[in-house]
Amino acid sequence: MTYDTDTSTDQSAAEPQKAQAQFALQRLFLKDISFEAPLGAKAFLKQLKPQVNQDISSRINKLNDENYEVVLNLTITVKSEEETLYLVEVQQAGIFMVKGLQDNQLAQLLNTQCPNILFPYARETVDNMVVKGGFPPLMLPPINFDALFQQAVMQAKAKAEQAASTGQEH
Repeated sequence: MTYDTDTSTDQSAAEPQKAQAQFALQRLFLKDISFEAPLGAKAFLKQLKPQVNQDISSRINKLNDENYEVVLNLTITVKSEEETLYLVEVQQAGIFMVKGLQDNQLAQLLNTQCPNILFPYARETVDNMVVKGGFPPLMLPPINFDALFQQAVMQAKAKAEQAASTGQEH
């Protein structure tokens, strides 16, 4: 996938070409995986009222000037009343090549597009592990990573403004 950052329509031969932004998935891989059913067989003898808790985060590691490792961490805890039926942890990762993007654009791409690419693989892994653990399929709903990123940006901005105003008062 290639994004062209030049939005002008008139390009004369004398003007130097603006750098094209490039984005490509280089490799997908499963970095870590865990499934626990602490109750064992007792979980299958109970009348279940499952409650699903989903925690999600991502981590970005710069590998070199144009390659980034993005790791999507997904933890699913399913309880019935106060007892944990099962716990699934998946770290789905990918190596992404990114060229021609700076600061805010780069941060948004790495925090939204990359997790959007990784999430379906993590979701499939979770579902497969749950079924192999003897439980009914678990179909996780889609996640809006753009909205999560915007929320994180707004929270960081509010925190910075609060710190600045607190610092001015003292």
